[in-house]
Amino acid sequence: MCIGFLLTAVLLLRIGWMDSQRALTFGERLAGYSVLAAGLVELIAALATLDYWHQRKRAYSGPLLMAGVGIVFLCSSSLLFLQIGERFTGWSVIGISFLTGSILAGVELVKLRAWKGLRYPGRIAIGAIVPALLAGINLAYTQLYVPTVTAPLIMSGAEFKEASLDSARSVLHVTVHAYVRNNGSVPVYILGSIYWVHGGPANDIHQTTDPSSSFKLIYDGEFVTPAGRELDPGEEISQDAVIDIKDPDKLKLDYEILRTQTEIYAIRRDRMTLPPEYGQSRSSIEALKRDRKWSAGEPGNAIYRDESNISNSSEILNIARGRQSIRAWKLSFPNWSRIELAITPPGGRITFDPHDPHYRKQLIDRYGLSLARGSMDQTPFKMLLEKARAAEKHPAPEQSGQ
Repeated sequence: MCIGFLLTAVLLLRIGWMDSQRALTFGERLAGYSVLAAGLVELIAALATLDYWHQRKRAYSGPLLMAGVGIVFLCSSSLLFLQIGERFTGWSVIGISFLTGSILAGVELVKLRAWKGLRYPGRIAIGAIVPALLAGINLAYTQLYVPTVTAPLIMSGAEFKEASLDSARSVLHVTVHAYVRNNGSVPVYILGSIYWVHGGPANDIHQTTDPSSSFKLIYDGEFVTPAGRELDPGEEISQDAVIDIKDPDKLKLDYEILRTQTEIYAIRRDRMTLPPEYGQSRSSIEALKRDRKWSAGEPGNAIYRDESNISNSSEILNIARGRQSIRAWKLSFPNWSRIELAITPPGGRITFDPHDPHYRKQLIDRYGLSLARGSMDQTPFKMLLEKARAAEKHPAPEQSGQ
């Protein structure tokens, strides 16, 4: 029993120290301090075993043993509860072993009436449990429930700016301004970003992702680089990009208007830690296949892949869920593109099924994945072309300073 208490104390002190210093939320850091306190109780219980099983000079050695066994039971059962639906790991074996040991030890202590050292055990139990329960409910509501239900508010959009022609008048340069802004109170990581420029008839009201749409993709790209950048509440990231449209005089017959729109893929920073390696990991699909790092379950129409290991918001969740890796693919289609994401154990098999309604459920429920489709801007193609020609005929006067 003493060895079991000592092993439990070591584990609890390690987990509690890491969470009290590194957990991402106040509630989880406070939980880390609670785990530290439980580890200290386990140390005291380990010392109490020396008295209880030998001399029994201390009246409180029996109740301390029961408290220690109760903590082992609570911690091991909580660990196994958190692992429901997760992979079976070495921590699962530890949890089962400690749970079994705590039940056997608890039965033995009940037979020996180990609580006899307390004068009023019922009053003490009620006096300790009721205030702790009320404080726990209040803490869970204010520090765990409220932050969890507060969703990120990510705003994004794109708009056309100035246009110009090259010297041969064979290429129209169109500037597109794309931006993303965090209007909420939750910090996020930008896992991926896309902006599209389409051309088509003015009377087509279909979305460009609709197969029946007659709009044609002119260009697509990303405007938040590198991927994985942090976006704090109130912060904005923007970029101006110049799109080249060749043979504009011919295309004005096909493109009555130009459309541009954005899409952002963000994930909560209070649910996970994304290392800088994510933004530096991009590899083309050809390179991945050549290096035999591509699996059959990954999307076949991908262009590139970003990936890195991640850590959860607390050490307790890292233990319960095991090591996790995030992957992001950019998928290319004839008329549009999108980004797909998956979180699996490192090296785990990917089963990509975009038609499964539960495919993104884990990302949304656990990590707060947000997909923000930005506002659309459209402008007549002829108007852009005329502005470019007018700017060429009447260039802006140069300013000089004294």
